[in-house]
Amino acid sequence: MTELPDAAERELESHDAFAPTDDGEYELETTVFDATVTADDAEGKRDGEFTVTVSLPTLDAAVEGETVAPVVEDGWFETLERRLGDVFSVAHTSTHDEPVVERDSSEVTVRLEYVAWDAAEGVEDAKTLVEYVEGTYAQGIIPGYDYRGPAATLLANAQQNAQNATEEGGGMPM
Repeated sequence: MTELPDAAERELESHDAFAPTDDGEYELETTVFDATVTADDAEGKRDGEFTVTVSLPTLDAAVEGETVAPVVEDGWFETLERRLGDVFSVAHTSTHDEPVVERDSSEVTVRLEYVAWDAAEGVEDAKTLVEYVEGTYAQGIIPGYDYRGPAATLLANAQQNAQNATEEGGGMPM
């Protein structure tokens, strides 16, 4: 079980988007992906060194009923990896490591590590970073395939949001 710094634990506990797990991490409940955050003590007057981990299905694992050609899968992954290079542009923190994006046959793991001077900002950064990863994944969904799991949920949510916008007179989203 992981023991978090007091300030980080307080902020995660009080945030309505996070829930504690049995192993001392906190899970973000507002995403379709498995996303956890943990923190360690940081040097000096900083409130914590945060680690965000997001598990995503590979393109082939998200496609239903067929196998994605390796060249398509590789191109998809390279594009995802390149786009995630900018993930920290949406965060308050300026002290971070490069994103680590790893892939096996069915899963992509994104690990983001950063230092927060303020625990509240660190927790908000965690949520924002996961949302960036989720949006980047959604942008990479390739038309023409039938999807399952989280990818299918993202597509259904986007279609519902577009329908709601049209019904409310807002027109099609850009």
